[in-house]
Amino acid sequence: MTAGGGPGEAGAAPRLPAAARELAEIAHTLREASAHATAALADPRIAAAACRAPREGWRAQRALARAVTNPAGLGWAPSGGALGVLGAKLGGFAGATSLPVSVMTTSLRLRIAEVAAAEPALAEDPLVRRLIEAAGEGRAGVAGALRALIADRGAAGALTALSPVFSEVLALHALLDRNPLNDHTAWLIATGAGAATADPLTGLSNRVIARLDRGLGAAVRTEPTAAEAARFCRDASLLGLLGDLTAIGPTGRALVLTVRGPDDVERYVLLAPGMRMGVPDDASPADLLGAFSSTVLDSGPYSRSLAKAIADHRVPAGADLALIGHSAGGAAVMSLSQDTALNARHRLTHVIAIGSPIDFKRPANPATWVASITNRHDLIPSLDGQGSGNCFERRPGWYVVDYTDPTHLFPACHSLEQYAANIEHDLPEARAEIEQRLAPYCGPVAERRLYQLYDDARRPPGFPFLTVADRLEPTPDGPVELPARTSDASSLTAWFTIDAASAAAVTGGCVPVRVGPWALAALHVHDHRASTLGPHHEITLGVLVHDPWCPRPVGVWWDLLRRPQLRGAGLRTLATALSTPAAGAAHRNVWSDDAFTAPVDVHLDGRTAALTVGSPDARTLTLAGTLGPSGPWRSGDLVLYSVRKGAVLRSLVRTHGPARLYPAPRTRLHVGAADNALADGLRALGLDEARPILCHGSPRRLVRRDAGALVFPA
Repeated sequence: MTAGGGPGEAGAAPRLPAAARELAEIAHTLREASAHATAALADPRIAAAACRAPREGWRAQRALARAVTNPAGLGWAPSGGALGVLGAKLGGFAGATSLPVSVMTTSLRLRIAEVAAAEPALAEDPLVRRLIEAAGEGRAGVAGALRALIADRGAAGALTALSPVFSEVLALHALLDRNPLNDHTAWLIATGAGAATADPLTGLSNRVIARLDRGLGAAVRTEPTAAEAARFCRDASLLGLLGDLTAIGPTGRALVLTVRGPDDVERYVLLAPGMRMGVPDDASPADLLGAFSSTVLDSGPYSRSLAKAIADHRVPAGADLALIGHSAGGAAVMSLSQDTALNARHRLTHVIAIGSPIDFKRPANPATWVASITNRHDLIPSLDGQGSGNCFERRPGWYVVDYTDPTHLFPACHSLEQYAANIEHDLPEARAEIEQRLAPYCGPVAERRLYQLYDDARRPPGFPFLTVADRLEPTPDGPVELPARTSDASSLTAWFTIDAASAAAVTGGCVPVRVGPWALAALHVHDHRASTLGPHHEITLGVLVHDPWCPRPVGVWWDLLRRPQLRGAGLRTLATALSTPAAGAAHRNVWSDDAFTAPVDVHLDGRTAALTVGSPDARTLTLAGTLGPSGPWRSGDLVLYSVRKGAVLRSLVRTHGPARLYPAPRTRLHVGAADNALADGLRALGLDEARPILCHGSPRRLVRRDAGALVFPA
């Protein structure tokens, strides 16, 4: 186990990084000179001078051309305007060499040799050794050695074998291939001048891809599971905080802790986990695209959502704040440390990034103490173009821990569990230093909040349909929130023809709507999966009746086409079965005396219907079968007339969501022998073994129902 930077071996090895760095600087200077010479060939001022003094101008242009094209000179420049890129491409196809590329290739070979001296496993691996040796053979040798390594080990095995020299191999391959699009990135990696701006293999712009990750960021409070809460630390410490980070895992969540320090001052800690597995671009800012943008951009949805979590936690202005992140979370907290507004509100004292690509990020406040912990066999820290343990000194003032351990297999060596185990058992000096720095944050955890992070602010469920003024209605069984709202439901209304005389006998003075000798009954079913009354099933039996004040046998059909708030005709409910005691009590206290609780099982998927009421030995009803062909249908809003304490109430069931009409359903209703209001109503209407004439409904719907308005007093 080696920490801190280099292997420190005797002999020539310690001088290799310095030599490689000097050669990289020389190569960069030669490349700039070549680019300037190439640009000068097309300079109109030189052309004008050649016209004024043809002999001297021709000599100057010929000298410049010889300098950049003669194999004994600089060779074609990899960049330097359109002419330079075209020349580099044509020169590459012709086999021409470039002095800057040759010098930089030598620098990269020295770096690989230095890492091989510190990692004997590299030199002992024949395929990796072949790749190292092929660096001096040009493009064909490197490409052939890479293909052989991948064919023998697979992608994961090849990445594991090359992880300590991954950045150098990528730069070497990009410099030697014939793709001019990745040349600039190759030079950035090779010189350590900046973060990689494009994919080193294809040359596809990193920033173009990163900008696909859009959003202002959002953080919503959530609750940990019992297993997660049991793992949380009671007293904050370095290992305790890493344990909290491990407990929530890469799930697109973050923790904000209030810690009471040894001086009894409250300080705050933000913990950000790594990339969430799953869809590359979903609602989480910690997805694959979010991890990529956190590496490439200075601000992205991940860092912005973390800022929203800090704001929601009510961290006081001027309070001390520490940020700790793993993998993409480390890159996100480093991006957050660059936020000048956050630094103006709070005193950002510490940033600790574990296994994160952060080499080219800088906190806005130079006083912020930064620690970077990376395993040399972990590929993730090299995604910005610079791996751990390289020859460049880009991070003055940071506490950098570059180490290696026997866990070489990637991605196992990248896991936070492995990093935490290394810090606890294998890096005593680094652990002691970081714990000393974090001493003000060591103490009991006064408060801990868990946040689910999103790319954008989350709309309330059912917005705007369910976003209405609500109230608590007191009842003997406790307050009921009205209007009752369901943000996720499926529904089905099955219509049956019944004898008009039987309908008139059960409607309690309301006049049934007649179609010749027939009336219409409806069995209305709702599967409330997410409701203010709790998840429950609801089945209501009703008869279609006229406007209770003015029955109109002909005008009723126009009335039924009106909007529900203007409609007089509706369903006179006879019974309602609810699957939960809470929903049953709410219905009895607010809407209907005929509501009762019973076992209800409902399955509606838009193609079939299967519902039962009652236990197997006391079945109330069964409705099952396929729904048949369907077409689009208008909203399923209902006007319900129900009786409560002898008074008739009118209430509206408002729905939103796509609905379907099933004109030829293949379902059948069976009425059981149970003794309750629903079974009695079905038998009184003669619906045993009946088939519905049509059905309409939806597998996904929003539902809203307010209290009933008095129509007829008791």
